[in-house]
Amino acid sequence: MIRTVIFDLGGVIVPFDFRRAYQAMAGLCPYAAEEIPRRIAATDLVRGLESGRLKPEEFVERLCELLDLRMSYAEFCRLWSSIFLPETLIPESLLEALARRYRLLLLSNTNAIHFEMIREHYPLLAHFHHAVLSYEVGALKPAPEIYRDALAHAGCTPGECFYTDDVAAYVEGARREGIDAVQFESLAQLEHELRRRGIRFV
Repeated sequence: MIRTVIFDLGGVIVPFDFRRAYQAMAGLCPYAAEEIPRRIAATDLVRGLESGRLKPEEFVERLCELLDLRMSYAEFCRLWSSIFLPETLIPESLLEALARRYRLLLLSNTNAIHFEMIREHYPLLAHFHHAVLSYEVGALKPAPEIYRDALAHAGCTPGECFYTDDVAAYVEGARREGIDAVQFESLAQLEHELRRRGIRFV
């Protein structure tokens, strides 16, 4: 029997498109929108931020240097968070119904800049009983440590947890820890998987 339901954040609850930020940056720096992600990927800056090794202020300073951007910390945070789209992929009513019957956890590779904005602009996150965030845990999916932290907050055995994530490798990471996990494809597919397990959400 499932006692805890665990959701990924980006690509499951909140949709995102990094091209929105790259296009905005391109108008403010010497690099084309297509070149910006290649320059960022050649560094360890994003991984450092999302693992908590880099403080947000240091990340912003170093990324602005990398891209020759001239802007304040607050301006950069607004631009960096423009990747998120307003309409969620699942309705608040689903999370609300699950939270009434099960322990509801969030498990996300994210960073302090993004999560602060998300918490402010997506009130449906208030239904989660706890958020397991990579930058706070100090580990990124699919490292076992982040799933084990989630299990510590689940208050039940791994087999009593259900998890959904849009990234196949992260689903496999959860399964290696004994968690019942499926890859998220759509709201209809998620509802089907919940029903298959007898998880009530209406």
